[in-house]
Amino acid sequence: MLTKFDRFEKIVRQTFTHKTQQDMREAYAHPFDIRNINPKIQNVARELFDDGHYAQATFEVFKFIDKEIQKHSNIQDTGFKLMMQAFGGDKPSISVTKMSNVSQVDEQKGFQFLFAGSMLAVRNPRGHEYSIKDDIDLCLDHLGLASLLIRKLEETGYI
Repeated sequence: MLTKFDRFEKIVRQTFTHKTQQDMREAYAHPFDIRNINPKIQNVARELFDDGHYAQATFEVFKFIDKEIQKHSNIQDTGFKLMMQAFGGDKPSISVTKMSNVSQVDEQKGFQFLFAGSMLAVRNPRGHEYSIKDDIDLCLDHLGLASLLIRKLEETGYI
């Protein structure tokens, strides 16, 4: 016969192992859904990601961003140079703010550096080196950054 303490312990153990609906959704959700990765990125990288090719998935997404900026800016450079030209100057080819006050000018410059820096720090190593092996978390962090950049372009009507 179970004592009151034994029954209490049994209830506590069952409660401790009980999973919430959110826990269950996350257990069966794709990491892209959990991290809210932009659908455009999913179209480019999901198959590579699912096959475990994390560095290649990252590389392809940043190439996609590069091509989108080329297309909308009509600038033929790529990578860092493209981003600095497309987002820079008093009348940038791609303006993600109205640039009507100091704060908006600063934000434009900040996004110029985010786009340009991502090409140098994220895309270029994966395009020039053959031995880069990213783990799943690093890849998802990179794709999160790419999602931010793409969402800014969507928000301002470029893609």
